[in-house]
Amino acid sequence: MQPDELLLILHTAEKLKDITRHCCTSGGRRESVAEHSWRLALMAFFLRDEFPRADMDKVLRMCLIHDLGECFTGDIPSFSKTPADEAREERLLHAWVDALPAPYAAEMRTLYREMAALETEEAKIYKALDKLEAVIQHNESDLSTWTENEYSLNLTYAQGNVAFSPYLTALRQAIRRETEEKIDREKKIK
Repeated sequence: MQPDELLLILHTAEKLKDITRHCCTSGGRRESVAEHSWRLALMAFFLRDEFPRADMDKVLRMCLIHDLGECFTGDIPSFSKTPADEAREERLLHAWVDALPAPYAAEMRTLYREMAALETEEAKIYKALDKLEAVIQHNESDLSTWTENEYSLNLTYAQGNVAFSPYLTALRQAIRRETEEKIDREKKIK
């Protein structure tokens, strides 16, 4: 890859540092898409031993690229995203990927197809971690930043995505306990 090509790719990806998600950090500011992707990849790094048969390098790559479409559309919370929003993001992302240098474009197209199909263990791990990271972040943010629907969503989000893995199921249960404790503490304060 030529240095100028790499710079153009990095300039596009840099947008994720400024695109915020609707969730806040523990410090009270809006979380960026880049921060979400970074911690998602960190989760995959720490879970390598839990999935000895999985290609965790592939999972890490999936985590790093999974939200690149948001460079073009911004972040839309899952509970607000419409099929039209998804189609637009996918169309813009695929146009960008198709313009990348050949080996990277081909690899990314393959990864995105695998991620969308959710048939391989790697894709299932990535998707479960993506959703779990969002719930963890909500647990770390102040309850005043939650929308009304997030109280129930935080208790159930990702349950179907973790069902394939006893470890991820146990992690989801631990996250739910944190959610319940957070809500209970808030009730006691009021």
